Amino acid sequence: MDNLTPREIVSELDRYIIGQNSAKRAVAVALRNRWRRQQVTDDLRDEISPKNIIMIGPTGVGKTEIARRLAKLAQAPFIKVEASKFTEVGYVGRDVESMVRDLVELAIIMVKAEETEKKRLVAEDQAEEKLLDLLLPGSSDMQSDAEDSQSSTRDKMKRLLRMGELEQRYVELETEESTMPSMEVMSPPGTEDMGIN
Repeated sequence: MDNLTPREIVSELDRYIIGQNSAKRAVAVALRNRWRRQQVTDDLRDEISPKNIIMIGPTGVGKTEIARRLAKLAQAPFIKVEASKFTEVGYVGRDVESMVRDLVELAIIMVKAEETEKKRLVAEDQAEEKLLDLLLPGSSDMQSDAEDSQSSTRDKMKRLLRMGELEQRYVELETEESTMPSMEVMSPPGTEDMGIN
């Protein structure tokens, strides 16, 4: 978001939304202004009042799609809720708290997905190094003159591993079973042997 100008935001919205040019320009400027407000210091932030957006129009003109695409650009959670049922007094069903709860749950899912992706890349690198250690035993015991040849061999093996050429090779890996503290809470018979996956 930090490198997108309102014009670039509009061009990104143009990829998905036909027409509604004035609406796309208005929301692009509003989104950029909100980002700029977040960049100023706290004492100045109170002086700049945020502008909220309300989109009014008939069904099918693209209000929801504009909001959905803006949320994706801003990497913000987005949830669509039919609000007409909230105008009825005493309506039994979803309330405002459930809407906020859904929005918070969606934000948590987004953050978990981002953090999982970061950890996945690190885990893949560590798994690759562990596999190379198992495929090339004794690489840590090599002398300094043999380190160069060992390094080139390791690079070749890494390349073969990434290309999928070593899929038919098997290695043995010893793991330790992690023990978690357990507590018996009226579980049905037979669940004592279940472990944490």
